[in-house]
Amino acid sequence: MKKLALLTVLGFLTSSAFGQQNRIIERNTIGWYTYNGDHKLASRWLLHTEYQWRRIDLIRTWQQSLARLGAVYKLADRVKVSGGYTLFTTYPYGNYPSADAGVPTNEHRLYEDIQVSDKFGRLELDHRIRLEQRWQGEPSATNPRKTARWDYENRIRYQLSATFPLRGPSIDDGEFYLNAFDELFVSFGQNVGDNVFNQNRISGGLGYQLRDNLKVELNYFNRIVQHADPEPVSKTSIFDIDSGFRLNVNYDLDFTKK
Repeated sequence: MKKLALLTVLGFLTSSAFGQQNRIIERNTIGWYTYNGDHKLASRWLLHTEYQWRRIDLIRTWQQSLARLGAVYKLADRVKVSGGYTLFTTYPYGNYPSADAGVPTNEHRLYEDIQVSDKFGRLELDHRIRLEQRWQGEPSATNPRKTARWDYENRIRYQLSATFPLRGPSIDDGEFYLNAFDELFVSFGQNVGDNVFNQNRISGGLGYQLRDNLKVELNYFNRIVQHADPEPVSKTSIFDIDSGFRLNVNYDLDFTKK
Protein backbone atom coordinates (compact mmCIF):
# COMPACT_ATOMS: atom_id res chain seq x y z
CA MET A 1 0.00 0.00 0.00
CA LYS A 2 2.87 2.38 0.77
CA LYS A 3 4.40 1.76 -2.66
CA LEU A 4 1.04 2.26 -4.35
CA ALA A 5 0.50 5.54 -2.49
CA LEU A 6 3.96 6.78 -3.48
CA LEU A 7 3.41 5.97 -7.15
CA THR A 8 0.01 7.71 -7.04
CA VAL A 9 1.56 10.88 -5.61
CA LEU A 10 4.36 10.86 -8.17
CA GLY A 11 1.92 10.34 -11.00
CA PHE A 12 -0.24 13.21 -9.74
CA LEU A 13 2.77 15.54 -9.62
CA THR A 14 3.73 14.62 -13.17
CA SER A 15 0.23 14.97 -14.64
CA SER A 16 -0.55 18.20 -12.79
CA ALA A 17 2.69 19.82 -13.93
CA PHE A 18 2.18 18.83 -17.55
CA GLY A 19 -1.52 19.67 -17.39
CA GLN A 20 -0.87 23.40 -17.58
CA GLN A 21 -2.98 24.99 -20.28
CA ASN A 22 -0.49 27.72 -21.17
CA ARG A 23 2.57 25.98 -22.49
CA ILE A 24 4.78 25.69 -25.57
CA ILE A 25 5.47 22.16 -26.78
CA GLU A 26 8.77 21.31 -28.49
CA ARG A 27 9.00 17.82 -30.01
CA ASN A 28 12.27 16.03 -30.75
CA THR A 29 13.12 12.62 -32.18
CA ILE A 30 16.00 11.22 -30.21
CA GLY A 31 18.46 8.34 -30.07
CA TRP A 32 20.25 7.68 -26.79
CA TYR A 33 23.26 5.34 -26.86
CA THR A 34 24.36 4.39 -23.36
CA TYR A 35 26.87 2.21 -21.54
CA ASN A 36 26.74 1.08 -17.89
CA GLY A 37 29.25 -0.99 -15.97
CA ASP A 38 29.46 -2.03 -12.30
CA HIS A 39 32.93 -3.52 -11.82
CA LYS A 40 33.63 -5.63 -8.75
CA LEU A 41 36.54 -4.38 -6.61
CA ALA A 42 35.88 -6.38 -3.41
CA SER A 43 33.15 -8.56 -1.93
CA ARG A 44 30.87 -5.56 -1.33
CA TRP A 45 32.46 -2.74 -3.34
CA LEU A 46 31.93 -1.94 -7.03
CA LEU A 47 33.16 0.79 -9.36
CA HIS A 48 30.36 2.34 -11.43
CA THR A 49 31.20 3.67 -14.91
CA GLU A 50 28.66 5.18 -17.32
CA TYR A 51 28.52 7.14 -20.54
CA GLN A 52 25.47 8.44 -22.44
CA TRP A 53 25.72 9.73 -26.03
CA ARG A 54 22.43 11.53 -26.62
CA ARG A 55 21.48 12.53 -30.16
CA ILE A 56 18.73 14.47 -32.00
CA ASP A 57 17.12 13.10 -35.20
CA LEU A 58 18.04 9.63 -33.95
CA ILE A 59 21.79 10.12 -34.52
CA ARG A 60 22.37 13.20 -36.69
CA THR A 61 23.26 15.94 -34.19
CA TRP A 62 24.26 16.40 -30.56
CA GLN A 63 21.75 16.75 -27.77
CA GLN A 64 23.69 15.95 -24.60
CA SER A 65 26.74 14.11 -23.27
CA LEU A 66 26.93 12.48 -19.83
CA ALA A 67 29.94 10.81 -18.17
CA ARG A 68 29.55 9.36 -14.67
CA LEU A 69 31.95 7.72 -12.20
CA GLY A 70 30.96 6.42 -8.79
CA ALA A 71 31.37 3.88 -6.01
CA VAL A 72 28.74 1.29 -5.05
CA TYR A 73 28.51 -0.52 -1.69
CA LYS A 74 26.26 -3.56 -1.16
CA LEU A 75 24.57 -3.24 2.23
CA ALA A 76 22.73 -6.52 1.64
CA ASP A 77 21.88 -8.86 -1.23
CA ARG A 78 19.10 -6.55 -2.40
CA VAL A 79 20.20 -3.15 -1.07
CA LYS A 80 22.91 -0.93 -2.56
CA VAL A 81 24.08 2.61 -1.79
CA SER A 82 26.26 4.63 -4.12
CA GLY A 83 27.65 8.07 -4.82
CA GLY A 84 29.87 9.80 -7.31
CA TYR A 85 30.48 12.53 -9.88
CA THR A 86 28.82 13.39 -13.21
CA LEU A 87 30.07 15.64 -16.02
CA PHE A 88 27.12 16.78 -18.13
CA THR A 89 27.14 18.85 -21.35
CA THR A 90 24.07 20.24 -23.13
CA TYR A 91 24.27 21.34 -26.78
CA PRO A 92 21.94 23.86 -28.45
CA TYR A 93 18.99 22.05 -30.06
CA GLY A 94 15.38 22.79 -31.03
CA ASN A 95 13.59 26.12 -31.35
CA TYR A 96 14.08 26.97 -27.67
CA PRO A 97 17.59 25.78 -26.81
CA SER A 98 18.47 25.67 -23.14
CA ALA A 99 22.15 26.00 -24.09
CA ASP A 100 22.69 29.77 -24.23
CA ALA A 101 24.48 31.78 -26.90
CA GLY A 102 24.66 28.90 -29.36
CA VAL A 103 27.45 27.05 -27.55
CA PRO A 104 27.45 23.95 -25.32
CA THR A 105 27.07 24.49 -21.57
CA ASN A 106 28.60 22.31 -18.88
CA GLU A 107 27.27 21.06 -15.58
CA HIS A 108 29.03 19.35 -12.68
CA ARG A 109 27.05 17.07 -10.37
CA LEU A 110 27.53 15.05 -7.23
CA TYR A 111 25.02 12.31 -6.49
CA GLU A 112 24.02 9.88 -3.74
CA ASP A 113 21.46 7.11 -4.09
CA ILE A 114 19.98 3.97 -2.59
CA GLN A 115 18.58 1.06 -4.59
CA VAL A 116 16.32 -1.67 -3.24
CA SER A 117 15.36 -4.78 -5.23
CA ASP A 118 12.24 -6.92 -4.87
CA LYS A 119 11.38 -10.18 -6.62
CA PHE A 120 7.87 -11.52 -7.23
CA GLY A 121 8.18 -14.85 -9.01
CA ARG A 122 9.87 -14.09 -12.34
CA LEU A 123 9.35 -10.32 -12.04
CA GLU A 124 12.17 -8.25 -10.50
CA LEU A 125 11.53 -4.65 -9.40
CA ASP A 126 14.19 -2.09 -8.50
CA HIS A 127 13.47 1.12 -6.60
CA ARG A 128 16.09 3.87 -6.73
CA ILE A 129 16.07 7.23 -4.97
CA ARG A 130 18.83 9.63 -6.03
CA LEU A 131 19.83 13.05 -4.69
CA GLU A 132 21.84 15.37 -6.93
CA GLN A 133 23.80 18.53 -6.23
CA ARG A 134 24.12 20.45 -9.50
CA TRP A 135 26.46 23.27 -10.54
CA GLN A 136 25.19 24.63 -13.88
CA GLY A 137 27.49 26.85 -15.92
CA GLU A 138 26.29 30.27 -17.13
CA PRO A 139 28.22 31.59 -20.18
CA SER A 140 29.98 34.94 -20.07
CA ALA A 141 28.21 37.76 -21.94
CA THR A 142 31.47 38.82 -23.60
CA ASN A 143 32.76 35.34 -24.43
CA PRO A 144 30.05 32.62 -24.41
CA ARG A 145 32.68 29.88 -24.48
CA LYS A 146 33.81 30.91 -21.01
CA THR A 147 31.76 30.31 -17.86
CA ALA A 148 30.84 33.47 -15.94
CA ARG A 149 29.42 31.67 -12.88
CA TRP A 150 28.05 28.38 -11.57
CA ASP A 151 24.40 28.28 -10.43
CA TYR A 152 23.71 25.71 -7.71
CA GLU A 153 20.54 23.60 -7.67
CA ASN A 154 19.25 20.44 -5.95
CA ARG A 155 17.25 17.63 -7.50
CA ILE A 156 15.67 14.38 -6.29
CA ARG A 157 14.85 11.45 -8.57
CA TYR A 158 12.76 8.32 -8.07
CA GLN A 159 13.04 5.42 -10.52
CA LEU A 160 11.01 2.22 -10.64
CA SER A 161 12.42 -0.37 -13.04
CA ALA A 162 11.40 -3.92 -13.92
CA THR A 163 12.84 -6.96 -15.69
CA PHE A 164 11.00 -10.12 -16.70
CA PRO A 165 12.66 -13.22 -18.23
CA LEU A 166 10.93 -14.69 -21.24
CA ARG A 167 12.19 -18.22 -20.55
CA GLY A 168 12.36 -19.86 -17.18
CA PRO A 169 12.50 -18.30 -13.71
CA SER A 170 15.65 -16.22 -14.31
CA ILE A 171 17.60 -14.46 -17.06
CA ASP A 172 20.30 -16.80 -18.38
CA ASP A 173 22.94 -16.59 -21.11
CA GLY A 174 21.54 -16.53 -24.63
CA GLU A 175 18.05 -15.50 -23.50
CA PHE A 176 15.78 -12.50 -24.11
CA TYR A 177 13.96 -10.56 -21.40
CA LEU A 178 11.60 -7.61 -21.08
CA ASN A 179 12.67 -4.46 -19.27
CA ALA A 180 11.03 -1.12 -18.45
CA PHE A 181 11.39 1.88 -16.15
CA ASP A 182 9.76 5.15 -15.17
CA GLU A 183 11.66 7.98 -13.46
CA LEU A 184 10.45 11.27 -12.01
CA PHE A 185 12.75 14.28 -11.42
CA VAL A 186 11.87 17.10 -8.99
CA SER A 187 14.05 20.20 -8.44
CA PHE A 188 14.17 22.00 -5.09
CA GLY A 189 16.07 24.67 -3.17
CA GLN A 190 17.48 27.98 -4.34
CA ASN A 191 17.93 28.91 -8.02
CA VAL A 192 15.10 26.62 -9.17
CA GLY A 193 13.15 28.25 -11.99
CA ASP A 194 9.77 27.20 -13.39
CA ASN A 195 10.79 23.55 -13.45
CA VAL A 196 10.14 22.30 -9.93
CA PHE A 197 8.73 19.41 -11.95
CA ASN A 198 11.95 18.89 -13.90
CA GLN A 199 11.16 15.91 -16.08
CA ASN A 200 9.71 12.41 -16.36
CA ARG A 201 11.12 9.49 -18.33
CA ILE A 202 9.44 6.27 -19.38
CA SER A 203 11.04 3.44 -21.33
CA GLY A 204 10.36 -0.16 -22.23
CA GLY A 205 11.63 -2.81 -24.59
CA LEU A 206 13.65 -5.96 -25.11
CA GLY A 207 16.95 -7.08 -23.62
CA TYR A 208 19.32 -9.93 -24.47
CA GLN A 209 21.90 -11.49 -22.15
CA LEU A 210 24.96 -12.59 -24.11
CA ARG A 211 26.65 -13.79 -20.93
CA ASP A 212 26.37 -13.18 -17.21
CA ASN A 213 28.24 -9.85 -17.32
CA LEU A 214 27.08 -8.56 -20.72
CA LYS A 215 23.58 -7.46 -21.71
CA VAL A 216 22.20 -5.39 -24.60
CA GLU A 217 18.85 -3.57 -24.42
CA LEU A 218 16.82 -1.76 -27.11
CA ASN A 219 13.91 0.30 -25.75
CA TYR A 220 11.32 2.78 -26.83
CA PHE A 221 12.07 5.94 -24.86
CA ASN A 222 10.01 9.03 -24.04
CA ARG A 223 10.65 11.96 -21.73
CA ILE A 224 8.91 15.23 -20.85
CA VAL A 225 11.23 18.05 -19.79
CA GLN A 226 10.19 21.48 -18.51
CA HIS A 227 12.60 24.33 -19.18
CA ALA A 228 13.80 26.34 -16.21
CA ASP A 229 13.00 29.63 -18.00
CA PRO A 230 9.77 30.52 -19.85
CA GLU A 231 9.62 31.84 -23.40
CA PRO A 232 11.03 35.40 -22.99
CA VAL A 233 8.28 37.32 -24.84
CA SER A 234 5.07 35.54 -23.85
CA LYS A 235 6.41 34.18 -20.52
CA THR A 236 4.86 30.82 -21.44
CA SER A 237 6.27 27.61 -19.97
CA ILE A 238 8.24 25.48 -22.43
CA PHE A 239 8.09 21.67 -22.45
CA ASP A 240 10.24 19.32 -24.52
CA ILE A 241 8.64 16.03 -25.52
CA ASP A 242 11.46 13.75 -26.66
CA SER A 243 10.63 10.36 -28.12
CA GLY A 244 12.70 7.75 -29.90
CA PHE A 245 14.82 4.82 -28.77
CA ARG A 246 17.50 3.98 -26.22
CA LEU A 247 20.24 1.45 -26.96
CA ASN A 248 21.96 0.36 -23.76
CA VAL A 249 24.94 -1.92 -23.13
CA ASN A 250 25.59 -3.28 -19.62
CA TYR A 251 29.11 -4.67 -19.24
CA ASP A 252 30.47 -5.62 -15.81
CA LEU A 253 34.01 -6.71 -14.95
CA ASP A 254 35.25 -8.60 -11.90
CA PHE A 255 38.65 -7.26 -10.83
CA THR A 256 38.80 -9.67 -7.86
CA LYS A 257 39.41 -12.66 -10.13
CA LYS A 258 43.02 -13.71 -10.57
